[in-house]
Amino acid sequence: MKVSALKSALPHVIAVLIFTVISFVYFYPVLEGRKINAHDTKVYEASSKEINDYRDQYGKEPLWTNSMFGGMPAFMISVKYPGNLFKHLDDLLKLYKTPVAALFLSMLGFYIMLLFFRVNPWLAMAGAIAYGFGSYLFVSLSAGHNTKAYAMAYMAPVVGSVVYSFRKNAITGGSLFALFLSLQIMANHFQVTYYTGLIVLVFGVFELVSAIKEKTLPAFMTTFGMLVVAALIAFSVNFASLYSTWEYSKESTRGKSDLTQANGGDGSGLDKEYITQWSYGTGESFTFLIPNFRGGATVPFANTTETVKALRKNNMGQAQNQLSVYWGKQPGTSGPVYFGAVILFLFMLGLMIVRGKEKWWILAAVLLSLFLSWGKNFMPLTSLFIDYFPGYDRFRAVSMTLVMAGVLVPLLSVLALRDISEGTVTREKAIKSVITAALVTGGVALIFFLVPGIAGSFLRPDEKAIPDSLNWVKDAMIADRKMMLRADALRSAVLIGLGALLLWLFLKEKIKAKYTLIGLGALFLVDQVPVDTRYLGASGFETKRAALNSFAPSQADKEILTDKEDYRVLNLTVSVFNDASTSYHHKSVGGYSGVKMKRYQELIEDGLTDDINSLITSLRSTSSWEDAEGVMKHLNALNMLNTRYVIINPDASPLTNRYACGNAWLVNKVSFVENADAELQAIKTANPKEEAVVDRRFSDMISVADTEGAVGDTIFLTSYEPNMLTYTSDLSADRIAVFSEIYYRYGWQAYIDEQPAGHFRTDYVLRGMALPAGKHTITFRFEPQSYKTGNKVSMTGSLVLMALLVLAALTQTKVLRRND
Repeated sequence: MKVSALKSALPHVIAVLIFTVISFVYFYPVLEGRKINAHDTKVYEASSKEINDYRDQYGKEPLWTNSMFGGMPAFMISVKYPGNLFKHLDDLLKLYKTPVAALFLSMLGFYIMLLFFRVNPWLAMAGAIAYGFGSYLFVSLSAGHNTKAYAMAYMAPVVGSVVYSFRKNAITGGSLFALFLSLQIMANHFQVTYYTGLIVLVFGVFELVSAIKEKTLPAFMTTFGMLVVAALIAFSVNFASLYSTWEYSKESTRGKSDLTQANGGDGSGLDKEYITQWSYGTGESFTFLIPNFRGGATVPFANTTETVKALRKNNMGQAQNQLSVYWGKQPGTSGPVYFGAVILFLFMLGLMIVRGKEKWWILAAVLLSLFLSWGKNFMPLTSLFIDYFPGYDRFRAVSMTLVMAGVLVPLLSVLALRDISEGTVTREKAIKSVITAALVTGGVALIFFLVPGIAGSFLRPDEKAIPDSLNWVKDAMIADRKMMLRADALRSAVLIGLGALLLWLFLKEKIKAKYTLIGLGALFLVDQVPVDTRYLGASGFETKRAALNSFAPSQADKEILTDKEDYRVLNLTVSVFNDASTSYHHKSVGGYSGVKMKRYQELIEDGLTDDINSLITSLRSTSSWEDAEGVMKHLNALNMLNTRYVIINPDASPLTNRYACGNAWLVNKVSFVENADAELQAIKTANPKEEAVVDRRFSDMISVADTEGAVGDTIFLTSYEPNMLTYTSDLSADRIAVFSEIYYRYGWQAYIDEQPAGHFRTDYVLRGMALPAGKHTITFRFEPQSYKTGNKVSMTGSLVLMALLVLAALTQTKVLRRND
């Protein structure tokens, strides 16, 4: 038995070794200590700097950071949950670190899924390589979307374990489903997890229909029940993160707005225009077969192109970076979704030869993925999902639904190879199907090579408005884009021809199965690796020194950092609300996050943006800061956020705003308003230093509205930590204090002399508090109950999952012994 077990384990060990070697070979720059130069990675490093510094110093989680958007919970940035014991397994699986671990786990996860589908381990290795090198993984990593990459890696084993539960063993399959779903949720990309759920839903519908037809409904319900329990266990393992995230989502841009004029009906979720902004074009879907069908990524034309030559010839070389090779309908893209020409050929082959219900649920899910990715280009279906599918309206970039097809297209491709290798389809039918599939897919590629004009105008909608006097630019761009399409179309046709020839030779018994398998694996790499390197190759890496220099403090930063008090910074040298770099060194009024607090976003849209534009206009129209400084007096949103410094030149001294309100101040008047709309409008005219604008719902927390006190009354910050703020007040009478800190009802607790005290929201986003006369210590502590309760539930869920996995292992061992 031991010899047999070792022999059966050998292919899996070899698979792990092959995946490891391939991952490190592709990402060889990491062996030189280099890192991917990715936008979102930089965003993470900057936005998590304060969190990591606190964690390193105190060995615990701050759960809050003041480095972005005035302050926000850390749940969507960086938080560790000690109750989740499976995080240790997740860390072990990511031992190779990003990006190597992402590619390794993608191949390993797909390999595991193929084993669930009874695919020979050696064929499963080739299939795993094909999936791992799908372009979307590399496009995601190049942008720094690491959480997405890891969530995608776990899609295959999650789906595979569900299928295994129905096809083979509900206990083992359910246990593995709980494990893989736990790991995917842990990746913290709920959009990918949601789309994984859609695949499972499609499969479940087909299984239910089949069970009803075959009168096996009791067995279906039993397995279904076990999977529901397994899913609940997976959610319980991650309950700490899920609970905290869910709680925060109600206050984030995904939550309901208090504004009556908010878009989207009830003001909850994201509006349709925002959700569908990144919609895959219907014609753009040909990138599955021809990667440069729409030009590739949003990058400038290369120096050797006709476009650049024409620009230089006409003394317009500086315009090179303003023109992009991409001409699709999306606002921009880091690269296309390319499954691989050979894989698409095999997928077509699978549609013709794979028998049974497997083919049909896969095809249905692929088509759903495709149609949903079209977004605004196919609004009937998109609106149906946004309006009636719970949670769908919480996600943007509907083009991401193509991750579903990204798993299922190579799955059916490998199943086609499995059926051919196992002889479940006659040789005659297989040969005929290979030829037909090659003619269809290769023929489409050849047609675009021969007649590229049928692909479209080769111009973006905005480029069509270029004046006739610049037609030479349009002609050059069209020529370059046609050339790119034709080159890739011919390339795909040749690769499909080689793939078809390889299978034909195998079916004609001209070459053996093992050589066919090796040939296919090599063909997958030849097909996909050169395309992947277009979006993430060696040039996409930077040295450690260069990475550190990304956040090297400028002259302005250095001068600001000499001020040891607490304040905020406005950096006008970057996109204020779409750049997180300022947060690396300072507490910024801006930042970068797709899930910032909703009220802060509303303040940006109807307050901060106007203030910033007024300031910029003033700076442009005056010769000195002294002349423009008077404008700052009336920029209420910036002042109440204690914006002390303004950077207008990184190599020069920052501007100092003497009208910034400070960390905390005492107001002489409280004005009550009826709703959020009135509150947002009132803060534009009310002097925040003198008057607090408060929603009437908090009126019972304020004993007196006119609270003018003695000149000597004071309040000031004495101690700062991101999750604990301490102030000292010395008052001659009861007063109302305003704190330049973001109000968040789920976790911030206020204390006066260590006794619990209430606080309220004021000035739309800040905190206010009624203080008694005398000298007192006021403390704010961030103590979210969701984090404490969540970790207890996660600990319990982790122990239950461990027990379930042990039970499944024992059950499987008994089955194996019985079979021996």
